[in-house]
Amino acid sequence: MTDTLLHHRGEGPASAPPLLLGPSLGTSYALWDRVAPELAVSHRVIRWDLPGHGGSSPDLIRPGATVADLAGLVLALADALGLERFAYAGVSLGGAVGLHLAVHHPGRVSSLAVLCSSAHFDTGNGSKAWEERAARVRAEGVEWLAANADSRWFTPGFTVPGLVEDQRRADPEAYAACCEALAAYDLRAELPRIAAPTLLLAGREDPATPPAHLREIADAVPGAALVELPGASHLAPAERPEAVLTALRGHFDGERGGARRGMAVRREVLGDAHVDRAQERQTAFTARFQDFISRYAWGEIWTDPTLSRRERSMVTLTALVAHGHHEELAMHVRAARRNGLTPEEIGAVLLQVGVYCGVPAANSAFAVAQRVLAEEP
Repeated sequence: MTDTLLHHRGEGPASAPPLLLGPSLGTSYALWDRVAPELAVSHRVIRWDLPGHGGSSPDLIRPGATVADLAGLVLALADALGLERFAYAGVSLGGAVGLHLAVHHPGRVSSLAVLCSSAHFDTGNGSKAWEERAARVRAEGVEWLAANADSRWFTPGFTVPGLVEDQRRADPEAYAACCEALAAYDLRAELPRIAAPTLLLAGREDPATPPAHLREIADAVPGAALVELPGASHLAPAERPEAVLTALRGHFDGERGGARRGMAVRREVLGDAHVDRAQERQTAFTARFQDFISRYAWGEIWTDPTLSRRERSMVTLTALVAHGHHEELAMHVRAARRNGLTPEEIGAVLLQVGVYCGVPAANSAFAVAQRVLAEEP
């Protein structure tokens, strides 16, 4: 990290669709600890810290800052990481940043999820409450906020000590500047401009941004969906990670259309039994590779209409024989039969391979194919 960029953590394959995760005021990217690793199975997840929070320098923000300033820091981070377009999910202030990006930088945001947030953080007396909090933090520090963090963030009896410690360690001046950004923020009139697919998640027991705030956004953003999470207060990803993960996976699944198509084709070509066995053997270590195969090999190459599946089977058999991948060859002899090749056509392919790859390679391939074809009823 440098002092010119927000502190951040990257997870997931670099080739996967990028997804940025924004935190709530007073917390670090640890807010996403129970959600981000699962999202990283199918996305390149980048979670970031607010200025003066977690590992981000307090010098990245100044008094009188705006949500637009914070959005600019997020865009600078995305640019530094080479992310031209990305999905985005954010909590509270992090959600406000996402709304601003979707309104003012629509070309950058492919899909948006806003959690426990608002288009305005008016507590009933305009911006005065946030200005008063900023002044008190500058005068007294943030310990008093840490002392009542549980009641502001979680349902009774629940806590996450690490997040409360994040509040205690936040830089007072940077925290105060973030409060001033919330005081000046009101995006209500601009919400209809959001074109990105948008999901709103509300904690039913959230006193800071109750469901009515998320409903207001959902009513204004074309096509937006609203989900209320029972048993969740303001920091839903920490308190109800399973529910948040399910909702985000469903929403961002559009980013993984290739994976869905690929899995369907994979089953059609290789058979349900083979794919089910592969899924059962999948571990956290292999999950990203399995996703890579589904998205690229099956979701893009095998779905390309330029070649028929029969033709792709012929090419695949040739490549597998040439490289001596006999276990894969057996699997794709079965696949070739599903794709319509007759035993005679498979034999013709192997003869062709024998001419160009050598008799020993063809000899081994014929043995594998004969064993597989003998399995047929």
